Amino acid sequence: MAAKKSGDIWIVLIGVFKRLKAAACLVLALGLLRALHKDLAAVAMRYVEAFRLDPDNRYIHGLLLKIFRVTPKQLREISAGSFLYAALFGTEGVGLVLRKHWAEYLAVVSTALFLPLEAYEIYRRLTWVRLVIFAINILTVWYLAKRIGGRVRA
Repeated sequence: MAAKKSGDIWIVLIGVFKRLKAAACLVLALGLLRALHKDLAAVAMRYVEAFRLDPDNRYIHGLLLKIFRVTPKQLREISAGSFLYAALFGTEGVGLVLRKHWAEYLAVVSTALFLPLEAYEIYRRLTWVRLVIFAINILTVWYLAKRIGGRVRA
């Protein structure tokens, strides 16, 4: 019985993490929709000034150039994608917190599908953040697959 409770804690933690990702995607999607009818260049420059950032810094300058090129169509598309991800992560999270078996399968498949893309991004540019996220996702897939496999054999 103790092993089952311990496993449930990990499932609930994964579910809570998925729900946090859903909330972040939802905030992003709503923020992008709010920005749809605004001058993004002016908003970006206000933030640069408010945080006293150097617009000539190569990183800030590169980010500003990307922001200046964003079209309303791209904002709508990214917002729609963020809403879809929020729905997926939210469904996984609620299902895992409620300890539904279908949610474990959904989480394994959806998390595993992004592993090749994450590996490519690490290959392209190695950062600690990417490495940690990749490791967390591998551990999540491994744990859920092992849990599902144990249930299938039983």
